[in-house]
Amino acid sequence: MKVKVPTVTNRNFETMNLFCALSLVCILILSGCKKHDEDSGSGGNEKKVDLQLVAEDFVSPLQVVSAPGTKNLYILDQVGKVWMIDSSGKKWPTPFLDLSSRIAPLSSNYDERGLIGLAFHPDFKSNCRFYVYYQLPPRAGGPVPGASWNNLSRVSQFRANCDERRTDMSTEKVLLEWDDPQMNHNGGALAFGPDEFLYIAIGDGGGANDTDLGHVDDWYSGNKGGNAQNIEANFFGKILRINIKSSSPTGTPYTIPTQNPFLNAPGLDEIYAYGFRNPYRMSFDIGGEHGLIVSDAGQALSEEINLVEKGHNYGWNVREGRHCFNAANNKDIPASCPTEDNLGNSLRDPVIEVNNWQNPTGGKATTIIGGHVYRGRAIEGWDGKYIFGTFSQSPTTPNGELFMATMGGSNWEYKEVSVKNHPNDLGYYIKGFGQDNDGEVYVTVSSNAGPTGNTGKVYKIVPATDN
Repeated sequence: MKVKVPTVTNRNFETMNLFCALSLVCILILSGCKKHDEDSGSGGNEKKVDLQLVAEDFVSPLQVVSAPGTKNLYILDQVGKVWMIDSSGKKWPTPFLDLSSRIAPLSSNYDERGLIGLAFHPDFKSNCRFYVYYQLPPRAGGPVPGASWNNLSRVSQFRANCDERRTDMSTEKVLLEWDDPQMNHNGGALAFGPDEFLYIAIGDGGGANDTDLGHVDDWYSGNKGGNAQNIEANFFGKILRINIKSSSPTGTPYTIPTQNPFLNAPGLDEIYAYGFRNPYRMSFDIGGEHGLIVSDAGQALSEEINLVEKGHNYGWNVREGRHCFNAANNKDIPASCPTEDNLGNSLRDPVIEVNNWQNPTGGKATTIIGGHVYRGRAIEGWDGKYIFGTFSQSPTTPNGELFMATMGGSNWEYKEVSVKNHPNDLGYYIKGFGQDNDGEVYVTVSSNAGPTGNTGKVYKIVPATDN
C-alpha cells in the first residue's frame, strides 16, 4: 500500500538529543524522561487540594494498587517489594511480595528496571491471584554477535495466601518473557480492563530513537529502526491484551481474546495497539466510558497522553507527539511524514502533548507520569477529570508538578493543580499514581531520582482545609 505523505509545518520546534552529550547516567535519565507545556487549560472552579501522607519509608514507590473486593492498598516499590496498607491505614512490617533477590541489579542514580508493574485479578477476593512485571538478569547471548542483552523481562502470576498479607513465593507462573536489549523504555504498566483481560504496556526496547541494537527495521524507510512500528518481530513498543482465565491447548498459559486485532492476520496475536516509545503508566477510567489512557515518554520535544483504542497506531518513531520525527537527527523536525502506516492505519495523535524540558520553545517536564480519572466523592469539581503529573522539571531537581485535564475531543485542555503548602511544585520526583476502589487518587514520590534511600512516600490527594 502506498503511504500518504502530507506536509506538516515545523511550528518552530527543534529536537534536542536526550542526554547524548552528558554522562551515561544522564543519557539513561533523559532517554526516558520528558517535558511539558505551560498551562494550556482554561480556568475552573475546582477546589484547592492538599496531600495527606498515607505511608513512607519506601525506596522508589511507583504505584498504588487497590485489590478488588478489599479496602487494602498495595504499594509497588521498584526495588522488588510490594507493601500492604490495610484498611486501618497500617503499613504491614513485612512485604506482601519480595522479589528483590530475583530482579536485575539496579543503578542507584537512575534506572527503569526492577519491579515495575502490578495488577490484581478481578476475582482476587476469591482466587487470591495477582500479576507482576519485572526485570531479571539477562540470559546468555545478545541482540547481535558480540553484544549482550541487558535483562530478561517477565510477566508472572502469583497467588497470595488469602489473608491478603503475604505471597506464596512457590506459586509463580510465568506468562510471558522476552530478552530486552537495553535497560530503559520498559513501559511497565499492567491493568485489567472492563473486559477482564490483562493489558501489558511494553516500551520500544530502550536506547534512543528506536534505533539501537535489538531494534528491527520497520515499514518506514525515512527512519532507521522501528520496533514500535513492526508488529511481527517482537512485543516492543506495544500494548498487549491476553486472556488469563484459561490456558491454550498448545500449552501457552493464556489465550488470545477473539477480538484482538491481529488474530488470524499478519502481526503478533497478543498485540492490542502499537507505536509507543515508553508507555510507562496506563489506567482504565473506572467510570464514564471506561477508556484506556496511556502516558508515553517522548524523546526530546514532547511528552504525550494517549486515549488508546484497539488496533490503532500511535506513531512512534515516525512521529513524536503531534510532529514528525527524524531518527537520524532528533534535533531536526522533518517538513512532512506519513499520516498512516503500511496497513492503512492512521497514526494517531495524543490527546495531551506536553513540552519536554529540552524543547527550545520552552518546557519543564523530564517525563510525563500518567495517572487516573478521578471518580471519588471527596473533592468537589474533580469528577471525570484526568489527573497526571511530571517526574520533575529537570533531571536533577525534585520538583514534579501535578496536572488536571478535562477529557473530551482530540485535544484535552489541562492545567496545573494548586496544592496547598506546595504552591509551585510538589518538592519531590513524582514516580507514579494510584486509585482506590472508591475512586480517590494517590501520588507516589521520592526525593531521589533513582531507586536508593528511604525518602519514598505515598500521598492521598484530599480537599484542602482552611488554616
